[in-house]
Amino acid sequence: MKKLSYILAAILSVTAFSAQADVETAQKLADKYAIIAKNINPASTGLSSEDGKKFFNRELTIKGKQVACASCHTTNPANEGKHIVTNKPIRPLAPAVNEKRFTSVDTVEKNFTKHCNDIIGRDCTAQEKGNYIAYLITVTK
Repeated sequence: MKKLSYILAAILSVTAFSAQADVETAQKLADKYAIIAKNINPASTGLSSEDGKKFFNRELTIKGKQVACASCHTTNPANEGKHIVTNKPIRPLAPAVNEKRFTSVDTVEKNFTKHCNDIIGRDCTAQEKGNYIAYLITVTK
């Protein structure tokens, strides 16, 4: 029984470390967007997780339908979502629960380009991207 306890403790430690490492990776990416935003707009005061949350939940009318990031990803980015058209499951956005969410900068950029154009009709700014990631980093469950 004692051996099982040690094994469970080791597994939980690795899991906690893995989630923390992925939050750190997401934070590094957010920091890069903050630098880009500051270079574009010297008046930028840094990233805002609150602005990122508002951006995530902001509803816009697209083709007569109210949509937001939360339409597919749910109002809690730590939960699994579902595409509103195809019903295809979508893994959680929050890096604390999805260790693969921010592992590839190319994938992050591709998804931002596609989804920003789908939802807001243009590419997101560096400030919006950074705020968005800053918000997702705060979501743990």
